[in-house]
Amino acid sequence: ELDNLSDAPFSGDEENGGSEDRKTEINGNWIPATSITEAKINARAKRRLRKNSSRDSGRGDSVSDNGETLKTGVVAPTSPKGKVLDRRSRSGKGRGLPKKGGAGGKGVWGTPGQVYDVEEVDIKDPNYDDDQENCVYETVVLPLDERTFEKTLTPIIQEYFEHGDTNEVSEMLKDLNLGEMKYSVPVLAVSLALEGKASHREMTSKLLSDLCGTVVSKTDVEKSFDRLLKDLPELVLDSPKAPQV
Repeated sequence: ELDNLSDAPFSGDEENGGSEDRKTEINGNWIPATSITEAKINARAKRRLRKNSSRDSGRGDSVSDNGETLKTGVVAPTSPKGKVLDRRSRSGKGRGLPKKGGAGGKGVWGTPGQVYDVEEVDIKDPNYDDDQENCVYETVVLPLDERTFEKTLTPIIQEYFEHGDTNEVSEMLKDLNLGEMKYSVPVLAVSLALEGKASHREMTSKLLSDLCGTVVSKTDVEKSFDRLLKDLPELVLDSPKAPQV
């Protein structure tokens, strides 16, 4: 009934009456004019709100409970759909840490320091081989070629000139796969000794004596000195006293 009242704050005798308080009878009840004025203002605000909501409904916007406009497709935070997409703990006890210590995601190897058990061989596996358990695996060391031979042995011989331990050199050479390059060991050692001091030449003589029979054979030593005599013209360029030494 209040909605049907006039939008004007005062009407009839109320406009001529100024600010005097007058009473109006509505349904047999006498109500002060000030209360009627407030009711008219509230009714007019509700009509405007309904007009705006019906006008915005065609554009896909809606009005929330607190009067704020929400775009279509945006889920209110308090709606059930918003809670489904929320990754936070619903109980409120989560600390925001990754699940399983960061080892529960897809494509993750596991937590640092985790050791996996050895898988047992399945006899019923079609790829199972009886001889597989009897296999002996060994570390294969490829033989040195001419390019890597000098780069590998030069630091070993130069360190030998500092410490003078022939056993250490012998153990290091045994770990290498010299292959057909065994005869080149004396060649490289004598070539480096010619460029060094007299003490280095004496140490090289002792080294070749200890390596003969263990790392290199007598045939390898003979082949190495034949190679040195052929390369003597080139050695003279770096060491002029090479023929006498």
